[in-house]
Amino acid sequence: MLLSLRRLLPFASASSPKSFSAPTPPRPLHPAWVVVLVSTWLATACNVPLWQEVAQLPGQGSLRGWGFALAFALIVAAGNAALLSLLAWRWTLKPAVLVLVLMAAFGAYFMLAYGIAIDASMLVNVMQTDVKEAGDLLNLRMLGTVLILAVPPLLWLYRRPVQRLTALRHVAHNGLLLAGSIAVIVVCLLLVFQDFASTMRNHTKLRYLINPLNSVYALGNIATKPLRMDTSKLLPLGRDAQLGASYAGQAKPPLLVLVLGETGRSGNFGINGYERNTTPLLAARTDLVSARNAWSCGTSTAASVPCMFSHLGRTGYEARAANFESLIDVLHHAGLAVLWVDNQSGCKGVCDRIGETLTSAPKSPTPDPALCPGGECLDRVMLQDLDTRIAALPAEQRQRGTVVVLHQMGSHGPAYYKRSVPNNKKFGPECTSTSLQECERQQVVNAYDNSVVETDFFLDSVLKWLTAQDSKSQTAMIYVADHGESLGENNLYLHGLPYSIAPDVQKHVPWITWLSPAMQARTQVATGCLQHELAERRITHDNYFHSVLGLMDVKTGAYSAGLDMFAGCRQAAGAARAAG
Repeated sequence: MLLSLRRLLPFASASSPKSFSAPTPPRPLHPAWVVVLVSTWLATACNVPLWQEVAQLPGQGSLRGWGFALAFALIVAAGNAALLSLLAWRWTLKPAVLVLVLMAAFGAYFMLAYGIAIDASMLVNVMQTDVKEAGDLLNLRMLGTVLILAVPPLLWLYRRPVQRLTALRHVAHNGLLLAGSIAVIVVCLLLVFQDFASTMRNHTKLRYLINPLNSVYALGNIATKPLRMDTSKLLPLGRDAQLGASYAGQAKPPLLVLVLGETGRSGNFGINGYERNTTPLLAARTDLVSARNAWSCGTSTAASVPCMFSHLGRTGYEARAANFESLIDVLHHAGLAVLWVDNQSGCKGVCDRIGETLTSAPKSPTPDPALCPGGECLDRVMLQDLDTRIAALPAEQRQRGTVVVLHQMGSHGPAYYKRSVPNNKKFGPECTSTSLQECERQQVVNAYDNSVVETDFFLDSVLKWLTAQDSKSQTAMIYVADHGESLGENNLYLHGLPYSIAPDVQKHVPWITWLSPAMQARTQVATGCLQHELAERRITHDNYFHSVLGLMDVKTGAYSAGLDMFAGCRQAAGAARAAG
């Protein structure tokens, strides 16, 4: 009887070898199989954005189209395998797979969610994103996407032992795997070369969607940058800078406020003809100059800000062999007082020699809680204690003149709804999710447009503050955004696409200038002339450096009159005086 029970209960007998026999461990997998299987996962599941784009190509659905897609998929898989073959060693294979899978999972999410492409400038932008900006990007959809794409292969690899090879066999097998991967790439390219070459030439975006090779290439580009450019030193610029004749015997010094906008779409500013009056306060004025044909030199803050404060222009800046001092340095060399107040993620190096005041810094004056809900401040906080900050600058420099830079949070996405106060939410309903694709496009546009209404209020406040300084300064303001934004057009969101393939909405920016009557008299630049000159004239960030120096009458060899957007009106005024 007891014997029968013990037979029925396999766990009851400690002496039975079969009762406690451990499950047979899985057979160790050869490293080459790990590489092949992981590469296949990366090329398929983690490349949905790429295959969605390929599916939209002309001719897809035909036999030739299917053949091209299959060959392309094999090329992507073989490219991943070639990369992993270089890392398929005993102690590096699993860590390498972990990094590449996570990189691919996050890359796939952002490409799916916002329609972005990944290149070096995009990764630089990511690396320079602060905690607040990063927090706006976190959501459940991101978590779900990363879990779906990363957990299955990583859990499988965690549970599966990998066969150990001798050093010599490792070298041989990895070499064969690399050679085989390259052979697959070459054969596939030869089979579809004509279609592949044409597609890559006419649909450049595809090369930035090959995941995670796009991120690996971009990281390599960033890592090797010191080999192409000497980053160890900063070349001097404008050390010859001197103040011009307008400073001789001046009764009141000039005071110029440079408002550095964030994520501004020219087409969404009412003052530029937008169907919605998103800028009612600015539109009510007759003393502003809005350049409607203004273009950025980058599609991200990290690219645009250093470029627009450079003397090189977009093409020269991208091809530079070394870094130079910036516009801020030249103004300082000329003896002017310079102040940078930042309500975003910093000045990207252009103000390092003079320092910056961060609204979020612990030592900053305690702002009105209403201006900084949740620890993130509205741009109007930069006007709080601005007089005190200016007064703290060296008196000798202030007596010559002052330039203040106010770096906005502006319309930074994807949390556009956070960029305006309730009184300025003129358009609704708003998208209140950072997963913009979850909202109807009009809700995204509403939230963005409300952020422009907030910018309108901020710029009007700056102008009122400047008007209050008229008794002691000759004042002016230049507002220009660093780049534009995509709001769902063609399923694209945010910004940062490579400049050559970025849509115009990411490059067409608002540029607004205001000169007080005293500043017009000082500079011989009339608002009426500028309104006529800049109504349709194309200007770019290339003009910014030289126009600021020209307006502030700073003489230096770095200045180019041909790029000074004020030079034409100044010359016209001079000619009129000579004729009169």
